[in-house]
Amino acid sequence: MKVVNGKISALDIKETLRYLGYAGVKSADGIEGLISECESMILPSLSPKAVYSSFPLERGEGVNLDLGFAKVQSKSLARNLEGCDHIVLFAATVGAGVDRLIAKYNRLSPARAAVLQAMGAAAVEQWCDELNADIVSEYGPARPRFSCGYGDLPLKLQREIFPALQVTKNIGVTLTEGDFMMPSKSVTAIVGIKSKS
Repeated sequence: MKVVNGKISALDIKETLRYLGYAGVKSADGIEGLISECESMILPSLSPKAVYSSFPLERGEGVNLDLGFAKVQSKSLARNLEGCDHIVLFAATVGAGVDRLIAKYNRLSPARAAVLQAMGAAAVEQWCDELNADIVSEYGPARPRFSCGYGDLPLKLQREIFPALQVTKNIGVTLTEGDFMMPSKSVTAIVGIKSKS
């Protein structure tokens, strides 16, 4: 099991615009100043952390998968893990500072809160992309990451991911009764590692 800390010194503003509903727009007139202001507020509050580990993958009948830490039935995940013989499971977060900032601006300025919300989502995706690149350089070619709640992979699988990676102990993320993560800008994912043969 590996625990890593990261640093984000600049955000992917295109991704922030996408989360704000400006996908494909060359220039978002009127909000550039707000985006710039929010970026300077959010960057100091980001504290990217992650934990990951590899597990053997075994396929049963049909869509039955043994992920090494849990057994699941998922057509979507089975398709995603085609040609893989093991997985890397990870949990990642950009920390609780973002949630505190969003809560503060929900009261003071809903427009800033909306931009900060989008920036937090973009930041955790950016951190996951970086983590994914590290996993590929360590384990070899991989399939796209796949998270609980996508397709038919149940959100309740989080209940087995958390103890498998000791998520709360390692990176400080907790799980709500509804299987959502706190801090909210956190992700768990399964990365299929392609078979060498």
